[in-house]
Amino acid sequence: MARVLRASRSGFYAWLARQREPSYRQQARQTRDAQVLAAFNRAKQRYGAPRLTLDLREAGFAWNRKTVADSLRRQGLKACAARHFKATTHSHHSLPVAPNLLNQCFDADIPNQKWVGDITYLWTEEGWLYLAVIVDLYSRAVVGWSMSERMTAKLACDALKMALQRRKKPRGIIVHIDRGSQYCSQDYRNILKNNKLKPSMSAKDCCYDNACAESFFHSLKVELIHGEYFASRKEMKDAVFSYIEIPSSSFSARRPCHRPIA
Repeated sequence: MARVLRASRSGFYAWLARQREPSYRQQARQTRDAQVLAAFNRAKQRYGAPRLTLDLREAGFAWNRKTVADSLRRQGLKACAARHFKATTHSHHSLPVAPNLLNQCFDADIPNQKWVGDITYLWTEEGWLYLAVIVDLYSRAVVGWSMSERMTAKLACDALKMALQRRKKPRGIIVHIDRGSQYCSQDYRNILKNNKLKPSMSAKDCCYDNACAESFFHSLKVELIHGEYFASRKEMKDAVFSYIEIPSSSFSARRPCHRPIA
């Protein structure tokens, strides 16, 4: 056979020996796949290649994003996806509406230049829980937040009050929110006016006008909520507190779009 194929006998036996154990490249691939799978499971199957690459790099594996993506594809691993956008606030009312000052310009040169706010809903076995946040567009940090069993103007006001208190009551900030009745309420408008803040509102039913707030809710629900069971509102509140306030927690240690609170 060696003569017919014009191969040396030593080459044939060397090839035969290599079949008994994986090559260096195969061993490296198997090791890489095992590490990617472990990181994927540690992230509760919620991270894709970009975030897993950061996880693995911190663990001492300097693989690039394409290499990690190839490993995920080879193993048939896909990150959990978020549900589609659904409006939570009620925008069909006769209350005063502010113009859109932000106009989808989400860049900020300094802290406390542009804030965005929004409300989302979270399900527990005890019922719904509503979360209102204020995000600073400079750092993408949540600077104020509030949770309640009811989606009221007080919920939105409490989040804004926390942001003002934490940032020492800065003036002249553009505060961009949607046209929900909570944000158009007299109480919310009084806080804006008394603290010399500039209100800005999205177009009706347009989630893209407040994309950064929606991005934060997307990350929170994918990384923290989806696939988990919350028996009580207190469990949900504790989990959200850890996600927002504790940068070293397993959920919030690294969110590319949302830096730690400045």
